[in-house]
Amino acid sequence: MAFDIHKLADLDLGDTVRRCSTIEGFSDIETPGCGAVILDRTPLQASVDWLAQLSSDALPEERIVLKPSDVEAHVEGLMPISAEADGDARSWLIQDIAALAQGFAKLMEAPYLRLRLDPIKTNACRKFHIDAVTARLVCTYRGQPTQYGIGNAEREVSEIASVPAACPVILRGTRWPGDAPTGLLHRSPPIEGTGETRLLLVLDPVYRLEDGY
Repeated sequence: MAFDIHKLADLDLGDTVRRCSTIEGFSDIETPGCGAVILDRTPLQASVDWLAQLSSDALPEERIVLKPSDVEAHVEGLMPISAEADGDARSWLIQDIAALAQGFAKLMEAPYLRLRLDPIKTNACRKFHIDAVTARLVCTYRGQPTQYGIGNAEREVSEIASVPAACPVILRGTRWPGDAPTGLLHRSPPIEGTGETRLLLVLDPVYRLEDGY
């Protein structure tokens, strides 16, 4: 199937994909018929540039379940030590991840979060899908961001949009309570063989530690 790639502004999905300007605006995900909410923002350019110049081996990598209040200290220990001139860029990234974690956990009323930081070089999750969670927060800090569109019965998507670069998005999953699924699907952009390395943050709510892994 040939895909028609659109920028976000070119693909109008109505209230299925909503936009907000603050973390508190993520609460729109509770609106009936909403499948995703994107935080529309401009990231700190110095942080984007800092991540872009890091070697793929230096990018942080982690999978852990922890309390939202512990995210900032834990992520700080994962970030590579940079030159003094890059301190603000590094700090912005750490504080941004911590703020997203706090906001998402509050929205989902989750005492714990499953945090993933993944450097990705392959076509991970290349098929359009919906995750087996209540909701998931995803943010691509480096590289091509998440793609999405409305799927048909065969989960084929004819028109694709991309989340804006370094903008977080909350996506409903198959376990979302309440109204019926919206048909919104998403995937990682196919990058295998391009030499690109993405840096992806994923947050999932965890309600019991025994369910965390």
